[in-house]
Amino acid sequence: MATNLMLDDNLILQAMSLGKHRTKRETVNQALRSYVVSLQQDRITDLFGQVDLDPEYDYKAERSRK
Repeated sequence: MATNLMLDDNLILQAMSLGKHRTKRETVNQALRSYVVSLQQDRITDLFGQVDLDPEYDYKAERSRK
């Protein structure tokens, strides 16, 4: 999908340099992937306190079954 965007050139060049990306496209795609992962992680934190823990669960026993 072709899209024309007005991007901050200094910000793009800085991101390209830090990320060692060769193109603006590669830089923007990586930035979007990182942004999506960050938002997904934020949604996971919403579950804290809502999941019931099983006091009988023995995580050490689960490790030895492999």
